[in-house]
Amino acid sequence: MAEIIKMPRLSDTMTEGVIAAWHKKVGDTVKKGELLAEVETDKATMDLESYKDGTLLYTGTEKGGKIQVDDLLAIIGAPGEDISALVKGGAPAAAPAAAPAPAAAPSPAPSPSPAPAATAAAAGGLDLSKMEEVILMPRLSDTMTEGVIADWHKKVGDMVKKGDVLADIETDKATMELESYKEGKLLYIGAQKGDKIAVNSLLAVIGDEKKVDLEKIRAATAGGPAPSAATAAPAAAAPNNQPSRTTAAEPAHSGLSVSADGRIKASPLAKKLAAEKGIDITQVPGSGDNGRIIKKDVDSFVPGTTAPAATAQPATGGKPAAIPAGIGQVSYDEVPVSQMRKVIAKRLAESKFTAPHFYVTMSIDMDKAVDSRARMNEVSPVKISFNDIVLKAVAISLKQHPAINSSWLGDKIRINHHVNIGVAVAIEDGLLVPVVRFADLKSLSQIATEVKDLAQRAKAKKLQPADWEGSTFTISNMGMFGVDEFTAIINPPDACILAVSAIQQVPVVKNGAIVPGNVMKLTLSCDHRVVDGASGSAFLQTVKGYLEEPLRMMI
Repeated sequence: MAEIIKMPRLSDTMTEGVIAAWHKKVGDTVKKGELLAEVETDKATMDLESYKDGTLLYTGTEKGGKIQVDDLLAIIGAPGEDISALVKGGAPAAAPAAAPAPAAAPSPAPSPSPAPAATAAAAGGLDLSKMEEVILMPRLSDTMTEGVIADWHKKVGDMVKKGDVLADIETDKATMELESYKEGKLLYIGAQKGDKIAVNSLLAVIGDEKKVDLEKIRAATAGGPAPSAATAAPAAAAPNNQPSRTTAAEPAHSGLSVSADGRIKASPLAKKLAAEKGIDITQVPGSGDNGRIIKKDVDSFVPGTTAPAATAQPATGGKPAAIPAGIGQVSYDEVPVSQMRKVIAKRLAESKFTAPHFYVTMSIDMDKAVDSRARMNEVSPVKISFNDIVLKAVAISLKQHPAINSSWLGDKIRINHHVNIGVAVAIEDGLLVPVVRFADLKSLSQIATEVKDLAQRAKAKKLQPADWEGSTFTISNMGMFGVDEFTAIINPPDACILAVSAIQQVPVVKNGAIVPGNVMKLTLSCDHRVVDGASGSAFLQTVKGYLEEPLRMMI
């Protein structure tokens, strides 16, 4: 049966997309995961993958054409299948202002996770993607497969207007606001704050409660991944033979806060507070969803009189000495993997085990750089850091060594003529790499200003896709942590990444005498498919020359 693919909402401000390129033409066979088209949004150009096997029967516009979010983009089905009704029913709205909610876009979920809610609904006779009242989880970044509800700005029963912020969605890249594109009453939410929900799963229902059959929608999605389906069911007690995470001497727990696999259902904060207070968290009754233990449960918990007796030990005076609570107990926390950490793990594992890495390390005499930075900051409108100086030296050097400023594309190597340098920024949940574009054309003060702004927005999770896409080279600086030397994993699709260590005062030999000197080590990680040892060494030699004579960068 033919299936419609609508224009997904690929950025938080996107209202329409431009077809930058079609990778399939009408009549071509398409498989799940194959690249269907490149869609240019207001932020970046992103790849759109097919989530269905079949034949491409129809495309909504030619290359360069614009399509409103949620309008008909393509139809995939069986060869020769009659799609006239689908084409007529999926035609774009006459007025752009009447575009349906972008959250309803059936964005592909490439991972083999549970089937999207729309698919589950189809089994029950409903196609949620075609229901005006239903809002599905949108695909808000090019690598997003699921989102976490960071916060709801509306609750069930509230009236919602077009443009109102409905919820904050945490993706693998940032936390974005999801706006409503329709008016009505919020009748249902498919996930609570903190819950994960797969792309294209039921997120919310907005409409007239007299006209919307909520029971039918919920029944149709019962087999899908929407968290609400799980929370609506009664909490199951742990099996009698389920092993506990405490010792055998500990009293058995009621099971309300223990999942079927024996895990304690408690928030990280509750576990932390219980550990600080010496409370056995398995004894705390939970008042959260499905008996989950939360902070207030620990705060209000009063240990019973049936606590395990302390082990007696000989002590002066003949009285047993009690062992303090917590001694000798096995204890640990399990923290859910964030969306960002999942993508970091996936991308870096692919890089490390796909790209053959080799490393070149060089020591840099930073005496003149230290002196030059002090003098530059006397006149600079913004404070210039050593990282800014390294970034500038790298940018100029990349213009002289284009092989380093390149990417491996499988059947070809792309040699970039522009210099876009990614700067790794550590944040609470992981690592982001915002990009300083055309760094070779910018002054040190411009670079310093831009890097500070990007770092601040990265830590506040305010970066957008355009801020982290398009790097041609990456710098990872751990000098501020006093790191002597380290190697970094290449950030695809870049061919190289530079690891910058701390500037250390060490004894050096100058003019035959041992004197104190400022030395910094740089380690270049290279993809051997693209860069050879001689090329990497020559590049580092050029960087070394600029850092040891900073005035050369001003010429």
